[in-house]
Amino acid sequence: MKAIIFAAGLGSRLKPWTDQHPKALAPVNGKSLLERNVLYLQQFGIRELIVNVHHFADQIVQAITDNQGWGSTITISDETDQVLETGGGLQKAGWYFTNETDFVVMNVDILTNLNLGDMIAAHQRSACLATLAVTERSTSRYFLFNPKGELCGWRNVQTGEEKPAQLSSHPDYAALQQKAFSGIHVINSSIFSKMQQQGKFSMVEVYLDLMQNNSIQCFDHSQSKFIDVGKPESVAKAEALFI
Repeated sequence: MKAIIFAAGLGSRLKPWTDQHPKALAPVNGKSLLERNVLYLQQFGIRELIVNVHHFADQIVQAITDNQGWGSTITISDETDQVLETGGGLQKAGWYFTNETDFVVMNVDILTNLNLGDMIAAHQRSACLATLAVTERSTSRYFLFNPKGELCGWRNVQTGEEKPAQLSSHPDYAALQQKAFSGIHVINSSIFSKMQQQGKFSMVEVYLDLMQNNSIQCFDHSQSKFIDVGKPESVAKAEALFI
């Protein structure tokens, strides 16, 4: 199985580090976020991956070259002309997964000890289009799942916005469960033929479109270690969790 690590973001929340460096190379106990996630994927037998780059792309490419991919074969998806967000970035890299049935997607600023092998197995048993790692943590935006664990919508609890617009008329509305997305997906490669968007777009848009006719499941790993290393203060927290 192959994977993609999203590393093209500007990392504006991680300033001042990202004024001079890409977020992907932010160090946690002497190892960059990118290195840690490459090694994390290796634990589950994934040694072929593609990394999208935009902000200080040359530094990421140099780090991969200098460290010989930390033992993995790493391909670059170049977004230096325009950052394409998660959906557009995945679509641009879609060629890499031509011969794959399923593949893994993860954000470079996520650190976790989630058992990815269990998540992949659950995805393959359900034969769904995508499986999304989630937890019960508090956040401002949530995916909404029915009692069967199927994606039905999205909610911003700060603004009250919900998607799709008619979500409140959903037969399971009262039973929908809010889950915080962890930035890790296992996806069936048929998704590329189903995407309607082009250019710059989010995977949230894709999932909210495709959930109408495709099963998109959640995989709850609330008992795992997890941190979004998005802000300077979260680096210290990450260093306490991941040696």
